[in-house]
Amino acid sequence: MKNKRSSQWFQTPGYHGMARRAWLRSEGYPADVFDGKPIVGICNSWSELNNCNAHLREVATAVKRGVLAAGGIPLEFPTISLGEMFMLPTTMMFRNLMAMDVEESIRANPLDAVVLLCGCDKTTPAQLMGAASADIPAIVVPGGPMLAGQFQGQRLGSGTDGRKLFDLYRTGRLTDEEWSEVEGCIARTSGHCTVMGTASTMTSLAEALGMTLPGSASIPAPDSRRMAIAELSGRAVVELIEKGLTPSRVLTREAFENAITVLMALGGSTNAVVHLIAIAGRVGIRLTLDDFDRIARKTPCVVNVKPSGEYLMEDLFHAGGVPAVMNRIAGLLHGGCATVNGKTIGENIATTHSANDDVIRPRDRALSAEGGIAVLCGNLAPDGAVIKVTAASAELLQHRGPAYVFETRDQMMAEIDRDDLPVDRNTVLVMRNCGPKGAPGFPEWGHIPMPRKLLQQGVTDMVRISDARMSGTSFGTVILHVAPESAVGGPLAVVKTGDEIVLDVGARKLELAVAQDEIEGRLASFQVPPRHYERGYGRLFLDHVTQANLGCDFDFLMPEVNR
Repeated sequence: MKNKRSSQWFQTPGYHGMARRAWLRSEGYPADVFDGKPIVGICNSWSELNNCNAHLREVATAVKRGVLAAGGIPLEFPTISLGEMFMLPTTMMFRNLMAMDVEESIRANPLDAVVLLCGCDKTTPAQLMGAASADIPAIVVPGGPMLAGQFQGQRLGSGTDGRKLFDLYRTGRLTDEEWSEVEGCIARTSGHCTVMGTASTMTSLAEALGMTLPGSASIPAPDSRRMAIAELSGRAVVELIEKGLTPSRVLTREAFENAITVLMALGGSTNAVVHLIAIAGRVGIRLTLDDFDRIARKTPCVVNVKPSGEYLMEDLFHAGGVPAVMNRIAGLLHGGCATVNGKTIGENIATTHSANDDVIRPRDRALSAEGGIAVLCGNLAPDGAVIKVTAASAELLQHRGPAYVFETRDQMMAEIDRDDLPVDRNTVLVMRNCGPKGAPGFPEWGHIPMPRKLLQQGVTDMVRISDARMSGTSFGTVILHVAPESAVGGPLAVVKTGDEIVLDVGARKLELAVAQDEIEGRLASFQVPPRHYERGYGRLFLDHVTQANLGCDFDFLMPEVNR
């Protein structure tokens, strides 16, 4: 077999070749394991500290069956795993660390190809970033979404409905007993969130990029077809070795444009903007916020899944999954892009169709004429900001109101339920020091809770602005990723309570209605806040992380060449 990288380890004459073969034979492998068989690494992000990925040991077993059936030798190895619900200050702090772990584990070991087992929000982009940098044949096998829970006759979408029910609990409309019942049923199986949150978005985009077998992304985690496609992926990755089909040949600029198009059609997570920029950067492709906005303006949002719509990921799977979505928007895609099954995107989606036109809408009945995410610019966000339009309130997409500023998330959490909080429905809540360096780590703090006093008045949404991210399961008129962030002296750092803020999503404008010389004067007295870390990985992160509009990767991991 051509392109057998592992032969450098095992076919070396002399002592070292013998010792490596002997050490692998100590695991119980027979001597003929080295007779020309390719070595396939199974990169497993399983962890009991990551409920989304807790079933990946079983998925790995299915992948191994496929690798063996195709004549390869599967060798499973672990990496760190990023459990979205547990890690502090945020999993985003450690995405780049996991990407480095994946890359160096691949690079340092005798692997001819690798299968990436992922699911939870940051595990998919981290594995794609690492594999793109290592650039040996690779295929992604997502773990799939969990099944929906049930509460008082309502199907629950994890994350999205939990937040809505929490507002009911905060205002006394759910009892302690009912809230406990929600806890027991909202996440009832293994797998990641069953709405179009970041996890579902990123596995869908891995498929749109051509890095998974068609249909992989949305199969529910407990479904037997999840194991079947894992086994087929094990077979397929062995074929990639002979073809020499590496990530750099799949992850082209056209493939990333396809992924952005699918992101907009899905009404997917705003976090995908940061992750796609970072993944593309690893193969020397510079994506900009302008690319996202350009594609959003011509791509309708056709997927009716929470939080933008009303259905859940298992409904999307039954309706045809990502292939059916891509078929709906085929005219907007680069159909000639290569994929890991050896066919082009166009060939893979040619015979697919939607089995439910309310879940995957025809373009003439789209949820919105433009994509789910809009990019905003202006003197408050010189390097851009994003808003998930399909999860926002239409009447707030053009708004002018006075700011109420929170210096930190801690201040916001301490004040948000005050009965005397001086805000009304027209106020624009502003929260700063929540970006990559300021928080630190760029956490999902951007979904500032609605003030309790307004919820009690029946107000369910208002404009909120921060330099944080928010969960893809969140909703509301929330402006995120303001760049440059406040902690490095971006204009968000000098907004004062009472300043007027102008939002015009149609015009893609986010403006502080303050004279430019006044803004510059305030910035002249800005002082950088104290560093959060002076040693270890935290210091490495602060010293080298880029801003949101550049993907928040480490500057030293991004190649100089851009296509």
